Amino acid sequence: MTRIPIISIVDDDKSGRIALSSLMRSLGYESHLFSCAEDFLASTERNVTDCLITDVQMPGMSGLDLQRELCNHSPDVPIIFITAHPEESVRQRAKAGGAVCFLSKPFDGQVLIDCIERTLANARAHSARM
Repeated sequence: MTRIPIISIVDDDKSGRIALSSLMRSLGYESHLFSCAEDFLASTERNVTDCLITDVQMPGMSGLDLQRELCNHSPDVPIIFITAHPEESVRQRAKAGGAVCFLSKPFDGQVLIDCIERTLANARAHSARM
């Protein structure tokens, strides 16, 4: 039996979290929601997350700070960034840190879906080789 992929969503915007969660459920994924990076890092879900979607700008720890922390302790978690303030320097930093996608709000839901499916397929292929 195949395990249902877990998508963790970190966004300080409640309506954004709920919308993304609904989209994930419609695709058959399990979603875990967090209003801040600190809550995600303190959770046990960080150890079972197959893909992380995070906002860039949040109170407290930013998405880039979260990425840096995960690179140090959970380097295999693929990260998709979403932002309402798409700055090229931030996109470059996210990509340099290993981000799989960097999407500007509002974004096309299909673009996000394609990114997630590509990311999960790559993870499955990597696991099969191990």
